[in-house]
Amino acid sequence: MKRRDFLKASVGGTVVALSGGSAIARPNLEPAPEAIGMLYDSTLCVGCKACVSKCKEVNGMPPTIRGEDVQYDSALDLSPQTLNVIKVYRDGKAEVKDSETNGFAFEKRSCMHCVDPGCVSACPVTALIRHEQTGIVTYDADACIGCRTCMTGCPYNVPQFDYNNPFGEIHKCQMCNQAGVERIDNGMITGCAEVCPTGATLFGSREALLEEARRRMALKPGESYMYPRGDVRDPISSHERAVPSYLQHIWGEKEAGGTNVLHISSIPFDKLGMPPLPDRSYASISETMQHSLYQYLALPALALGGLTYVIKRNVDDDEGGEK
Repeated sequence: MKRRDFLKASVGGTVVALSGGSAIARPNLEPAPEAIGMLYDSTLCVGCKACVSKCKEVNGMPPTIRGEDVQYDSALDLSPQTLNVIKVYRDGKAEVKDSETNGFAFEKRSCMHCVDPGCVSACPVTALIRHEQTGIVTYDADACIGCRTCMTGCPYNVPQFDYNNPFGEIHKCQMCNQAGVERIDNGMITGCAEVCPTGATLFGSREALLEEARRRMALKPGESYMYPRGDVRDPISSHERAVPSYLQHIWGEKEAGGTNVLHISSIPFDKLGMPPLPDRSYASISETMQHSLYQYLALPALALGGLTYVIKRNVDDDEGGEK
């Protein structure tokens, strides 16, 4: 075989693959048409942990008791037995609530129910599912193979694997709508929003929650405002209090493609432990890279195919000449 024919055959196959398989990055997913979620207002939270207790009651989980003298749920972080936890920010003397300097504030940790969830994208067996209408991200233990890839795909470190379970399972907030609970399907609201005494955790449609968050941030600090409790669209009750100085940022409106659980605060979110995230979802980036990689893995095979064709053609020509 001539060297020119060899190069033409090997390069030709790769050019075909490159020209026909150039990857186009997919955009972020859009919010589900009837997306529902929660709004957590850090300035309203008093750290009572009623939401933590109610969550465990709804999901049939025992309290986490740390120390012999402690008689209440004292979980410090998410775990297979804790799907919702209240954390505390402290600075200096921690004397003033919702003050970045010498102050303190509360922050809630639970599944953010991302609009474009990394856990769903990373799961190889669709054990994690984003509901098409509501956007709620649920987990199917029967489908799970225990690979824990979802844990690496979540920027919030939410999925928790139960290493003490011989069969292994992932645990995360499913917005009270998993098999055996199904509060949302039965016309109820999430347990944490139902029991919160101040409305710090508020349930509702994502659109209505965004409107409520923007309304609060547009108010002047010190003004009186009637804060709703329960469902923002049909409150259980409401209470009046002075408006704090809100940070002009709704966490979850755009971060990593957006989330259905939104947060507002007077304290910068990096101080509250939120990770720095771009507007582009990690799922859209990783899927584009994976698809590109899978396409280009075919290049050696295509090149080999081209070489095989040329070699066979030369062999046939030689055999034909001998006859």
